[in-house]
Amino acid sequence: MPQIKSLIKFSIRLFLLGMVLAVIGFTILWLIIVPSLPSVDALRDVELQVPLRIYSADDKLITTVGEQRRIPLKIDEIPLSLKQAFLAAEDDNFYGHPGIDWRGTLRGVFGYVRYLGQRRVPGGSTITQQVARRFYLSNEFSVTRKVREIFLAMKIERELTKDEIFELYLNKEFLGHRAYGVGAAAQIYYGRTVDELSIAQMAMIAGLPQRPSVVNPVTNPGFALDRRNYVIDRMLAEGFIDHGEHQTAIAEPDLARLHGPQSELDAGWIAEIARQQAVERFGA
Repeated sequence: MPQIKSLIKFSIRLFLLGMVLAVIGFTILWLIIVPSLPSVDALRDVELQVPLRIYSADDKLITTVGEQRRIPLKIDEIPLSLKQAFLAAEDDNFYGHPGIDWRGTLRGVFGYVRYLGQRRVPGGSTITQQVARRFYLSNEFSVTRKVREIFLAMKIERELTKDEIFELYLNKEFLGHRAYGVGAAAQIYYGRTVDELSIAQMAMIAGLPQRPSVVNPVTNPGFALDRRNYVIDRMLAEGFIDHGEHQTAIAEPDLARLHGPQSELDAGWIAEIARQQAVERFGA
């Protein structure tokens, strides 16, 4: 019995020591890294790259020019179910955490140690961390980049509201086939605006961020359908949809295909003249 008590006391002391060392290490990293982080003020007024749209004098769309396709939307213009689909797929506690999912981060740390840093492991990146990475960092696989991402996410959370962060994410994220943001993805895959999407289509789009170039409904419909159904299951588990909506969404066939820009007027030669003049005036 005395040996058991001694072991318990030793374990408690070891745990407390580990906690103290962790706090000290975190504080040191904070003091070293945070001053070198970029300012996030620009995120409030960020101008997302959009394609050149050429209209006629009576405001009819002739053509769209540009590699990236994006239709920027305000957070209030995005349907609740679409936002919930992304929360279910990517970060169900987004509105409750301080920018970091500590459980997911610890899983990533243990996985990194387990594989000796030789492979990527799920690191529990929150939506805020993904915003930090998309706007300021790279996809480099390193401990240094991950630490900077964590601290930058915490800084973003202190200076922007949750809705501001979520709006940036939903407009910035690459979703395959030159689609950046949910507005463009809805048009490219389904030829619809975001408010015209079904729950199943919203779940499909919400499942794209992990591997958008490989697992999307056009390039790899089988895997994309599995991912869509996983997101639908997660929406049910989070209480975002009821059982009837779940069954309807699961049963819905996916009819995604590539949709080009919706032209309202056939005047390609005039559009090319306008494009050349725009390049001469503003540069490529």
